[in-house]
Amino acid sequence: MPRPDSEIERALVVGAHPDDIDFGCAGTVATWVDAGVEVTYLLVTRGDQGGFDDTPREEMAPLREREQRAAAKVVGVSDVRFLDGYADGWVEPTRELERDIARVIRQVRPQRMIVQSPERNYERLPASHSDHLATGEAAIRAIYPTARNPFAWPELLADEGLEPWVVNEVFIMAHPGADHAVDVTDTFDRKIAALQEHRSQTTHMGEGLQTMVREWLTRNAGVAGLPQGRLAELYLVTELA
Repeated sequence: MPRPDSEIERALVVGAHPDDIDFGCAGTVATWVDAGVEVTYLLVTRGDQGGFDDTPREEMAPLREREQRAAAKVVGVSDVRFLDGYADGWVEPTRELERDIARVIRQVRPQRMIVQSPERNYERLPASHSDHLATGEAAIRAIYPTARNPFAWPELLADEGLEPWVVNEVFIMAHPGADHAVDVTDTFDRKIAALQEHRSQTTHMGEGLQTMVREWLTRNAGVAGLPQGRLAELYLVTELA
């Protein structure tokens, strides 16, 4: 069982693309921010393969970065970071990606993290985009053992002064074995507002966006046994000593 939000000071959320976090966990993030948790976003790519219109490709990555920063602001997150050197559609769980995520873990020093699932969910196949799986795997490797091990990538400590850090709780999005629900009924409107900031990805959906997301979260709440009318985001939660 996760610790109460009031006992958490810092959380880090890692996603492959702009909008992944908002589709997956923006309601949860908003509840944590309301509880006083300082949340940081880390995006592996800038989503240059996304979009549904004729926006020139060279404009898509900077556009999506701006959209993500605006979406984060809606739920109270101001620290939004992007890695360099990773292309949308081509993410692999390399040792270098593991190192780069571990670097941010040591910088932020979160007690809690949200990451994408490294396991494919055949009931929610779009959530199992290959970049999501790769980012999830690299993030899990970065959490354990890399970020906590002073002898893994020793230059992080020797050259950058980044002390090892132990993450205590990991929330895994879109996992087929999800066992923990966060009630996001009261933050649903902010989740939708955050998603609407991703105009290049969601404008074509119109009012269907809110309907679709409400249906997802209603189904999640039913699976979790929450009362009728409630909305939930689901996770597999793992605790580490």
